[in-house]
Amino acid sequence: MRGPRILGLMSGTSVDGIDAALIELPGWPALGSIGRPPPIAGPPPRVQVLEHRFTPFSDDLRAEVLAAGRGSLNTYSLAQLHFALGEALADAARELSADADLISSHGQTVAHFPEVDPARGWHTRATLQLGEAAVIAELTDRPVMADFRPADLAAGGQAAPLVPFADRIMYAEDGVRRSVHNLGGISNLTYLPGLGEAVLAFDTGPANALIDEAAALFGERQDEGGRRAAAGQVAHTLVDHWLQDPYLHRPPPKSTGREYWNLQQLPGVFELDAHDIAATVTAFSVRSVAQSYERFVLPLGLDEVVVAGGGAYNPVFMAQLRSALPVPVSTFEDHGWNSAAREAAAFAVLGYYGFQGWPNTLPATTGARRAVIAGKRTLPPGWGG
Repeated sequence: MRGPRILGLMSGTSVDGIDAALIELPGWPALGSIGRPPPIAGPPPRVQVLEHRFTPFSDDLRAEVLAAGRGSLNTYSLAQLHFALGEALADAARELSADADLISSHGQTVAHFPEVDPARGWHTRATLQLGEAAVIAELTDRPVMADFRPADLAAGGQAAPLVPFADRIMYAEDGVRRSVHNLGGISNLTYLPGLGEAVLAFDTGPANALIDEAAALFGERQDEGGRRAAAGQVAHTLVDHWLQDPYLHRPPPKSTGREYWNLQQLPGVFELDAHDIAATVTAFSVRSVAQSYERFVLPLGLDEVVVAGGGAYNPVFMAQLRSALPVPVSTFEDHGWNSAAREAAAFAVLGYYGFQGWPNTLPATTGARRAVIAGKRTLPPGWGG
């Protein structure tokens, strides 16, 4: 008898498209059943990733999302984008949704203000993810969990990172002090010291966000293979200056986004030519990751770093990261895992917990006053489960 099957949908800060991951939870309580969640302290039931599909954004939709992230869309355009993304998420889910009991959609973050910062115009803590859940439910005829971040923010948290809740279930191993590291648009880590041990997780700063902007100077979406960075020279003086940014020295819990990390915020960057910009922001992103480990993780003891996300496929970034860290650095694929499915699968786990009415956040990683039930339930017409 198969376990619950959940389809996770994720569009991250790289804004390249939608990952869909269908997972199965063998031995877990059926969807909608009354009971207690599986224990976290012991070896958890296996989470199986059955299938993964990636659907790239069209150039027009990606441009709209990036414009929304810059705050340059009016409310009319933002409302239309919200529903257009709902349709895009439903389309990405269509091939796998027939086998799913539930769809769990993170949506697309276009604004994330975890702290008040009047200098940047952030007068209220807020977060916004687009991709209307009602559209997904209508077009797939499946119940949907979505909009996970506001509940944690309302409880005093940063609304990020949320993925560590699932990382603890999927990747913690007794006797191994492991960091699961995501190199998406933003770089974030989950430190897993072992089964039943306290988790440390936070956004370290930029990963691909600055590199993608540098690639756009060449009319490209990303620096494929790190070739633009490899052709440039690093302006080490600028890197050293940028590494003094207060965010990088602030202790966790903390989270950040493209609103903070973009080329416009880096003094002196446009004095460089395009290849040197690519080389310099790559080096800066690597060093900001390494600096975070030196300050906040290595003192706790660390055996290995396992990398997921688009940055795992950038050989220049990975080579520099391996040189900068004193522990082995591997990729998900080195362990037989699917790095591209990691965050979509994680939100599938969060969606399952939330649908069951079980808390699915870690206050120690977000800074919230308590664990909350993150996500909002949307049921399709006639669904009686």
